[in-house]
This record gives sequence, structure tokens and C-alpha cells, in this order.
Amino acid sequence: MIPTRPELMDESWLEKRLGAPPDTLRSFEHEAVGTGQMCDSFRLTLDWDGHAGPPTIIAKCPSLDEASRHVAKLVHNYELEISWYRDLAANNEVHCPHCFHAEIEANGIDFALLLQDVAPARQGDQLAGVSENALLAAIDELAILHAAYWNSPLLEQLLWLEYGAANKELVRQMLPGLYAGFRDRYADRLSPDILEMGDRLVACIDRYLDYEPHALTITHGDYRLDNLLFAKGQRVFIVDWQTAGVGCGLADLSYLVGTSIADPALRKVGEKPWFDHYLKCLHESGIIPDVEIAWDEYRRYAFSGFIMAIFASMNVERTERGDEMFAVMAERPARQALDLDSLDLLQH
Repeated sequence: MIPTRPELMDESWLEKRLGAPPDTLRSFEHEAVGTGQMCDSFRLTLDWDGHAGPPTIIAKCPSLDEASRHVAKLVHNYELEISWYRDLAANNEVHCPHCFHAEIEANGIDFALLLQDVAPARQGDQLAGVSENALLAAIDELAILHAAYWNSPLLEQLLWLEYGAANKELVRQMLPGLYAGFRDRYADRLSPDILEMGDRLVACIDRYLDYEPHALTITHGDYRLDNLLFAKGQRVFIVDWQTAGVGCGLADLSYLVGTSIADPALRKVGEKPWFDHYLKCLHESGIIPDVEIAWDEYRRYAFSGFIMAIFASMNVERTERGDEMFAVMAERPARQALDLDSLDLLQH
């Protein structure tokens, strides 16, 4: 049985998963870290006896919240992250924490994930936004991920990547009902034009979901500041791979820009240069998309952050920070979609 909380782990279990000799881990302590709502994360401080093991590691575990676990099982969140670290993380140039151990039960819920602690790298702050330099560093890392799997045969070989197609159908079925609840919850927080845009998006969601991108790659699916770790003078660490799948790379980019910039005026000025920077990074890896098609896809997927905010906010444990984070997460890309006239792409 997998120990799904630090208090269920013991020294012997950790020694085996970390490749340490028996009886070299004297003891360990744990403390909660991060702001994730789909699962729980802990920093384990390890006291070694004569072994040069890591002084700290991060353990990710299932959420204690029943609703969060139910959704994670429904859309395979835990399986996707475990599969990323098990099958892909060590075989490309993407910068993410080293994985010591990744294991999940057949029920799709009970798992344990032991990762490198990359402190002093710090989690980005979704509410505060980000500087342009930090944003460009995040775009650099995103292009590395996408270029590695751009129209790759591997996309059809890993069965767990097929979960994305099923999840798309869940969005189709569930979004209208979820949006009704979301609209009521945030009626006093979001402006009328954003709520009206949401009504129109739900009405033409089939055209959004049925679009076939010009190219496919592995996407992160939730590429925003809370899922990025920043350290001075280092590349960005990408974490929280619970929504990894096959899709359009421009969706990740539009999602990042739309959710990260607190000032809409600054986003409007920087949006095209940041888009151009992403294409430049792809070009350096030998990937040369059609610029006009890519820009239209960037505009189309401005809705991705808005849809994620609706789906996530109505399916995970509610917290005060979470409510405001989801409001911001919906508001910024909604304003982006309005500025880019993204609905026009769905209505023609």
C-alpha cells in the first residue's frame, strides 16, 4: 500500500525510494508547502547518518478534500503527473525537479511523488503577476517543452496522453452547468462584459473544442505563475504536471500571458512581442510554424485560462485565496480574449 501522507511514511520506505542504504535515515520531519488545491505538498527534512542523501525533498500526496480527489480521478490529474515524471521528465531538456519516486495505485487516487527540493527557487504569484524578464524566461522554457515534442510520433505511443481527448468531452458536457454556478458566485466580482462573453463562449463551445490545431505537441495545460518556480540567474522550473496532454502549443502561451499580467494595458503592448519571442525560440529549435495561423491560434486559446478558472473553481475545495485567484484567473484572460476579439474566430 502506498503511504499517501508523510505521517504514513517511515524511514525504511523513504530509504528504498531514495536509493539510500538501510538504516542511514535516522529520522525526518515534514511541513506543508505550496498553494495547490488539487493535491497536498510537503517539504521533508531528512536526517542522514553517514549517507550523502538530499537534506530535503518535496512529497506530493492526494488532497484530503473529497471533492478534489473525485475530480482528480475523473480527469486523471494524479495519473497524468505520475506518468509525466515516470515516462518523460528525465528524457528531455525541460527544466523540472528531479523525480526520486513516482507511484500510483490502480484506483487513480492513491499516489506518492517524491521530488527534488529546488529551494531557494520561489513559486510565482498568480495574484501579484510577473515582470517582463520573468515572463520571457517562462516563455523560453515553454518553447523547449513544445519543440521537444512538436508533431512527434511519441504523441501516439503513450496511452496516458489520450486522457486529454476524454477530458475535452467532459468540458463539453460539464461547462454549461459549471458556468451557471460560476456566474452566480462571481456576479459581483466580474464585470458584465466578461460575464456576457462567458455566455457567448458557452453557446459556441463546440466550435472551440472541435478545432484541429495546425500542429500538436505535449502541452502543460496549466502553465501559469503558481506552477512555475523562479530562482535568480537560473532557468524556470516547471511543476504541477497534472494537466499534461497533447494539444496546441499556442494554448499554453496564450494561457501564460493571459493569466500572468496584472495590467491589461501592459499586456496589450507586450502581447505581440512576447508571441514573436516564442516563435523565435521555436525557430532556434528548427520548428517554423506559419505565423498567421499561429497568431489566430494564440487568439483562439485566450479562452483557455477562462475555461480553466470556471472548471477548477467549481470543483476543488474553496478557500479565500482560491476564490480570489480563480476570479483573477478568469478576469485576466477574459479581458485578453475581448481585446483580441477571440469570439470572432468561433463565430465564423
